[in-house]
Parts: sequence; C-alpha cells; structure tokens
Amino acid sequence: MGDVLGYLVTVAILLLIASAVIVVVVIAYSKTPLEKKYENAGGGLGGAFDAIWMPSAYEAGMERDRQTRRTAPAPAPGDPPSTIDGDHIVIDI
Repeated sequence: MGDVLGYLVTVAILLLIASAVIVVVVIAYSKTPLEKKYENAGGGLGGAFDAIWMPSAYEAGMERDRQTRRTAPAPAPGDPPSTIDGDHIVIDI
C-alpha cells in the first residue's frame, strides 16, 4: 500500500510541476507585445501557443506577414521622386 501511495504522490507532483511550467510559459508569452513576438521569423512553439490560445494574434501575425511580403509598385518614369520620412521611403500611389 505504501509503494502505491508513494508512486501516486510522485506522479501527482510531476504533473503539478509540468502544469505550472506550461502555465508560466503561456502567461509570459501572452504578455509580450505583438511587435516583439513577431520580430524574428519562425514562430515555432510560440506560433502554436498563438494559434491555440490567442487566435486573433495569430491571424494578425499572418496578415502582417502577408503585407510584409507584398512589393511596392515601381514608380513610372515621369513620377515625382519619393519622399524619405525618417527611416522609411514613402511611395505615393
């Protein structure tokens, strides 16, 4: 009887520790601003957390990636030059 009880207590403690680690990771990841979450490509484990627990953030990231990959139209030969606004070049369409 003592061996079974010890086994059950050990399993319960391990499950509690694993659950606590998962909860801490999810809470820490969910408090990260969207700009910081998606700075580097990949996603990996974080992308899975977003897809499950924060679908709106996941969809926003997908839309931002789609817009980032879009290319700006090339200016026509007679168009005025583009303006430079700080670190960004603004192309008037």
